[in-house]
Amino acid sequence: MAKIGFIKLGNLGMSQVIDLVQDEIAAREGISVRVFGTGPKMGKDEAAATEELKKFDADFYVMISPNSSAPGPTAAREIYKDVPCVVISDGPTKKDDRAALQEAGFGYIIMTVDPLIGAKTEFLDPVEMASFNSDAMKVLSTCGVVRLIQEELDKLAAMADEGKELELPHILAKPEKCIERAGFNNPYAKAKALAALHMADSVAKINFPACFMMKEIEQVTLTAAAGHEMMRAAAQLAIDAREIEKANDSVFRQPHAKKGYLMTKTALYEKPQQ
Repeated sequence: MAKIGFIKLGNLGMSQVIDLVQDEIAAREGISVRVFGTGPKMGKDEAAATEELKKFDADFYVMISPNSSAPGPTAAREIYKDVPCVVISDGPTKKDDRAALQEAGFGYIIMTVDPLIGAKTEFLDPVEMASFNSDAMKVLSTCGVVRLIQEELDKLAAMADEGKELELPHILAKPEKCIERAGFNNPYAKAKALAALHMADSVAKINFPACFMMKEIEQVTLTAAAGHEMMRAAAQLAIDAREIEKANDSVFRQPHAKKGYLMTKTALYEKPQQ
């Protein structure tokens, strides 16, 4: 039995499904999952509250948050530094900062393609927030990010189930790395999906000044709206890429068997095979 604890501090696009991708139809045996979420907040008080999850005594923990260098996630890592823990975040991206995480004993998957939302009161309301996250999820799911994380966590779960020493991942998930996990057969579909990933990667570069630098309402709202329009366009490219694969009956699927191992299929009417 592999026991996995998920700590959600604040919200990324990937936060929506991070605890679901290893048991997509809730029928997998040999795995037990618990989640501690702090909602949208990710300060030091929320970090301290996550210690409650250590009572679960998981084989490994997954800590997902925006900007893992922020005070809250940094404080949370102090709590989990003595247990196997994988940090999933949109930063840090610099080599030295990632090396520091590894030297401290943490695994990491840094997703440059999980975009920063235009979080300004002048622009963002609950509907806009939900719409943006749904667009982000379309890119993350179709273009390889979900599968990359699913496969890496599957490896850890298998090691834990077999009583082996865990080898934590250390991955900078840029567009070129993510697309190779997506399983596209048609090169035009793959190109569209790679374009979507590059667009998602660029959204933060647009939204960052809107969130933290600009002051004038016209500048803030126009820039944040532009970032969200780019995310919507990226989602449409991801949809187009999958539609090409569907038209060719070549959508790659990788479901979990009841026993936990991965099966694969491509043709819609094909039965999954180990």
